[in-house]
Amino acid sequence: MSTKSEHYDVIRKPLITEKATMASEANAVVFEVAIEANKPMIKEAVETLFGVKVKAVNTTITKGKVKRFRGQPGRRKDVKKAYVTLEEGNTIDVSTGL
Repeated sequence: MSTKSEHYDVIRKPLITEKATMASEANAVVFEVAIEANKPMIKEAVETLFGVKVKAVNTTITKGKVKRFRGQPGRRKDVKKAYVTLEEGNTIDVSTGL
């Protein structure tokens, strides 16, 4: 069993975008997670931190774009997102915070 601080290392922050709002209608919540986190780790972290039952976890990795920083080309970080589908009757209100 992992500690609470390790769960917070897995789940970085909730993402509130137009697509995430559409997913919430299908009882799903979107989180930015650690790039090395796997689906069982994400499921365990969400279930213990929020006290809900997770039905499924889907993940995507968004590659970082090349942008200019102070005139120099730089690269944004790669970001891993987790689309966490909850069981019926379970909800997480991400707008209030933890």
